[in-house]
Amino acid sequence: MKISKIYGIHSVQSALDYSPKKIGKAWVDSQRQDKRLLQLVNDLLDLGIEPEKVDRKKLDKLADSNNHQGIVLEVEMPAELSEAELKNAVLMLSGAALFLVLDNVQDPHNFGACLRTADATGVNGVIITKDNATGITPTVCKVASGAAETVPVYQVTNLARTLRWLKEQGIWVMGAAGEATQTAYQTDFTVPLAVVIGAEGKGLRRLTKEQCDLLVKLPMQGQVESLNLSVATGVLLYECVRQRLAS
Repeated sequence: MKISKIYGIHSVQSALDYSPKKIGKAWVDSQRQDKRLLQLVNDLLDLGIEPEKVDRKKLDKLADSNNHQGIVLEVEMPAELSEAELKNAVLMLSGAALFLVLDNVQDPHNFGACLRTADATGVNGVIITKDNATGITPTVCKVASGAAETVPVYQVTNLARTLRWLKEQGIWVMGAAGEATQTAYQTDFTVPLAVVIGAEGKGLRRLTKEQCDLLVKLPMQGQVESLNLSVATGVLLYECVRQRLAS
């Protein structure tokens, strides 16, 4: 069990909406009386959790000096799932699979944004690497706005081996790479698919790239060479949604 602290109006609201049973303790600013904070306090009271009223200095310490907006919760964090659980989920799938694979993504803001898009686009799960990558953290949960509780996150030790196994199950592995010769708009996204996104500034690792059935890029019309990885992820996943709805 991984216990951590989350803070801020949106993060606390997400915890109340998606994982109320995982909330333990709560602390609120004794000096604040604004409507949104009072509503959160009432929601916590309805769950049988009475927030402790403390001064701002105490909240600053609990939130490691981050912007807590007057409220901090202690919660059981969503757990990363295992490789065995991934295999079981794949074997139980009905319909065309859609997985998002993040290759050594280390920025929790990017990971959180990817989770939010994965939820919105109906992704079956997000696969991350165990080493040299961020897992589910309070920052990830805050950025994900509830998606960390709704999207299965599978943590694997050997990504190349996992991709090889996915291919054996009939899932196409498509990597995003700037040097690709074909664009996303020339690619069939209606097949069972795992979309692989590389790390910030580094892209896909060599061994990861070697496991991809195909590489695609986004057409760039301006002067910048690439998009932020969470933005690129959103474009690719929604192209998948568009094609599948059209078919």
